[in-house]
Amino acid sequence: MSHLPVIIGFGGINPAGRSSFHHAYRRIILDNINEKDANQTLLGLTTLMNLVHSQDGQLVDHNDKPLSQQEIISKYRQQVLDNTLIRHIHPDCFDVEHLVFNQPAHITSVGEECKFTLRKRHLPAHIPEEWKIEDIGLGMVEVNILGTTDLIFKDYKRALVQSAGQLPTGFKPGNLYQSRSHPRNLQMTVYSASDAINSTGIPWEQIRSMLPPDQIAVYAGNSIGQLDDPGFGGLIKYPSIGKRTSSKNMPLGYGQMPADFVNAYLLGNLGATGSSLGACATFLYNLRTGVNDIKSGRRQLVLVGGSDAPITPEILEGFRAMGALAEDKDLLALDNLQELDAGDYRKASRPFANNCGFTMGESSQYIVLCSDQLAIDLGAQIFGAVPDVYINADGFKKSISAPGVGNYITMGKTAALIRSMLGEESLQHRSFVQAHGTSTPQNRVTESHVINETAKAFGIQNWPVAAMKCYLGHSQGTAGGDQLSMSLGTWAYGFIPGIATLNSVAEDVHGSNLRFEQQHIEVGTQGMDSVILNSKGFGGNNASAAVLAPHISMELLAKKHGKAQINSYMDRLQEVSATAAEYDQEASMGDNKPTYLFGHNVLDGDALSINDKEIRAPGYELPISLEVDNPYKEFCK
Repeated sequence: MSHLPVIIGFGGINPAGRSSFHHAYRRIILDNINEKDANQTLLGLTTLMNLVHSQDGQLVDHNDKPLSQQEIISKYRQQVLDNTLIRHIHPDCFDVEHLVFNQPAHITSVGEECKFTLRKRHLPAHIPEEWKIEDIGLGMVEVNILGTTDLIFKDYKRALVQSAGQLPTGFKPGNLYQSRSHPRNLQMTVYSASDAINSTGIPWEQIRSMLPPDQIAVYAGNSIGQLDDPGFGGLIKYPSIGKRTSSKNMPLGYGQMPADFVNAYLLGNLGATGSSLGACATFLYNLRTGVNDIKSGRRQLVLVGGSDAPITPEILEGFRAMGALAEDKDLLALDNLQELDAGDYRKASRPFANNCGFTMGESSQYIVLCSDQLAIDLGAQIFGAVPDVYINADGFKKSISAPGVGNYITMGKTAALIRSMLGEESLQHRSFVQAHGTSTPQNRVTESHVINETAKAFGIQNWPVAAMKCYLGHSQGTAGGDQLSMSLGTWAYGFIPGIATLNSVAEDVHGSNLRFEQQHIEVGTQGMDSVILNSKGFGGNNASAAVLAPHISMELLAKKHGKAQINSYMDRLQEVSATAAEYDQEASMGDNKPTYLFGHNVLDGDALSINDKEIRAPGYELPISLEVDNPYKEFCK
């Protein structure tokens, strides 16, 4: 029997805010939705950004003054808008005006004469009387000090890239649980995975009670690990600057940690786990693993995710050195400006327009994927279905980072799958594309050619193309998760987000059969049957995923399961939806906390009950079967 992987929950955090219940999507189309939903999203952002907090069921400001919801929205609306999406890098990330670019000079002297040379610009504003300063030319001075001295001097420079898609300013995921010096990426993971699970409206204990432990899996990761100081960043950097390497630097830096943390501290998962790494296509790589597991019947429920926090000076400098990022000087030249203001930084990412490089972003996204039968049994909300994900390499190439031909194969196969499932008319008139859309001059040419040639091949005349990186920046391996969560919003509110920074399509973009719009495209909540998510990654990591609309998914389930099962499912759905809505309200009011179960129900081998038929573990109602079928019977006659 075939199994259709359906999405029954999703959540996370990115520069637009909380993903669950389409809040991040709403932030992007804020002016196109009704006032009630817009206000709820704005309210949720004020609590997320710690502008207000809940106290005895009432929202109050930092002076503990109670505020009505309307007062909060009126007071903080502009601050929320200014401190979300792509913008000038906030000091919470790092100080873009004072980047240390060499090893600090540490000078110590006790009771003796101390002489050293120093750049003039590093002299303190107020020079002590005991200092004797002599100008020795070339911008250098000699300093002579007699007495006790303990000084640290650093060379600073101004960051050449000063824009990024940052999480909403003021959001501190590590403050929501006992984060114990976790890298930022893993703090985001705890928040996002919790958000996705809670968004289902079904207690995790109820889900777990219905499944053997080995019928659950977690597939999540990122493209470059945790490179901030608590992770691999500190591991590499600390010895050279005189800091102590922590026992946590090494293990917490690994790229599979977004899956490991979910297993160990959220779900207590005993089933399959893993992390497929594929540069910018990493999320879709992990999605394919989950989809294949459910299609084959090996698993009934999979948590798929990704989490990237790459806004650090070192990572930005690495991509800048490759010529991949939009530097300030290039943005100035692009618009013939003398200086950049806040509005200019907001427009740094320009997919398919005249552009100069991509803009870094950070994001953490998770989805709860399960078999169609389990969704029916649970009465789960169905946000869409993922029938397949295709991955192809580029073949031989000169530069490892250059694009190749693999993406033509992934796009072609995905379009063909949609046509075979929903028909040619549906593909041609009721599908759209979430482009990788990095905002580099090379991507705008190569990806538009891929999509345009696919459109020609399948007779699509005016294929709508969205590019979410114009709002969020490029979150590296989690970019596919951003594309997916934002696509689900189209079926809730009826708009394909426009490419906001697209003043005009660049002349070298291939668009004869494509539709690029700066304004949001109104298509209605059932106007689109499917979307293709596309990722083109460094190294030749190409992936395309087919995602079916919720109304199409329900039509398919009705054909398979019949009217009686669907009617029963609809009765259970009402209670599940109500529970999910309660969580959404609590989250918007700032009353929810992520799940973090440190040291909870830790098991060892002595706690298991084992025989040759099954393994039972305390806390899990159903056993793990050891009655494994022989898949190689023809070899074993």
